[in-house]
Amino acid sequence: MTIDVNNESGYQVDELAISGAARHVLDALGVNPLAELSILVVDAGAMSTLHKQWMDLDGPTDVMAFPMDTLEDKPGLETEPGPALLGDVILCPEVAAAQAQEAGHSTESELLLLTTHGVLHLLGYDHGEPADEREMFELQAKLVGEWAAAHGRGPIRTPLPGSAGEKRSG
Repeated sequence: MTIDVNNESGYQVDELAISGAARHVLDALGVNPLAELSILVVDAGAMSTLHKQWMDLDGPTDVMAFPMDTLEDKPGLETEPGPALLGDVILCPEVAAAQAQEAGHSTESELLLLTTHGVLHLLGYDHGEPADEREMFELQAKLVGEWAAAHGRGPIRTPLPGSAGEKRSG
């Protein structure tokens, strides 16, 4: 599995942790080990430009996901989906820092949560409908918790539908 993390933000981020969290999600969901993923870390100005260009919304956001190869369904076990260029996850540490303060955890923890959120979007998960939102956010909480526990990280607060902050991640 190839996961490229490129930090163009000017902020110091733990690229190995970000890559590790993404790899955990892909492994846990049985994504083919030949799949490729790109994670780009950008500043608020670059994220604002992308947010306006692709979502027609002003200002920066925390995470955006741009799928490349479409997946028929959510990932299955072991062999599904096959090798694919999954797409790009774009993270903004400036927005993550503000959200981390609200959530009561570190900016790094918020970036790991956002990485998980973005990868789930690439794999076909969404939160536009209440049932889909519950499925995605419960899976996100499970995966983030597993990764944090396996790596000796402190708790990472993960919003669930119906809780404060549930609409933070896009």
